[in-house]
Amino acid sequence: MLTEERHSYILIQLKKYGLVKSQELMQYLNCSESTIRRDLAQLEEIGELSRIHGGAKKNYHVDEELSILEKSSINVQEKKEIAKLAALFIKENDTIFLDAGTTTLYLIPYLKNKNIQVVTNGIQHAVLLADQQTKTILLGGSIKLKTKAIIGTTTISQLENYRFTTCFLGINGVDSEFGYTTPDSEEAAVKKQAHLNSSKTFILADKTKFNKVSFAKVIELEDAIILTQQLDPILYKNYFSQTTIKEATK
Repeated sequence: MLTEERHSYILIQLKKYGLVKSQELMQYLNCSESTIRRDLAQLEEIGELSRIHGGAKKNYHVDEELSILEKSSINVQEKKEIAKLAALFIKENDTIFLDAGTTTLYLIPYLKNKNIQVVTNGIQHAVLLADQQTKTILLGGSIKLKTKAIIGTTTISQLENYRFTTCFLGINGVDSEFGYTTPDSEEAAVKKQAHLNSSKTFILADKTKFNKVSFAKVIELEDAIILTQQLDPILYKNYFSQTTIKEATK
């Protein structure tokens, strides 16, 4: 087998499982320990992985956060399907927290004519909710210009006084080891506080968010239920084994 083919296989396995073992690579690729050791060293040199005892683990790259305008044009259909699924978990007389974000934005039309109360830190969310006559509280605080989310100590203080039936959070990274993450530590603090004050938390995440790690930790993987599109159970076995995943189907 060519070096490029071995490298490709190793990287595919890392993407699937986050970890590869030298012995398993030797067996599948039918090559010597020295060959695998050399392959792993070459991939480490270009930043694709980090060698550990008996194998290698995936390197995590912290992505730059996109603006809300940029996010709104990505995976629109998937986000709509996830929002439609999320709406099934909202009952009459619920008080919900609706996080700022583009996927949660698509949940708003499903809230029309429901006898519920919504608390949100999304400026656009509050406007749309008001337009359709949904009872809404917009949290106070500082405006994050890039995402139009309300964040900061004032936001946290206000949130501490509220209790929610259900919490719907957007997220930037979903990882079996590092949990749910987002680029901004202040935004992460708002999400975490909303989660702590909710009876149940749902994470709305399209497939591009999986195997991604951002700067600031929000909560552990098992602390919430993931709402997403259909996932390959082999490719995402770590997520199925650690938390509940509910899938939207077209």
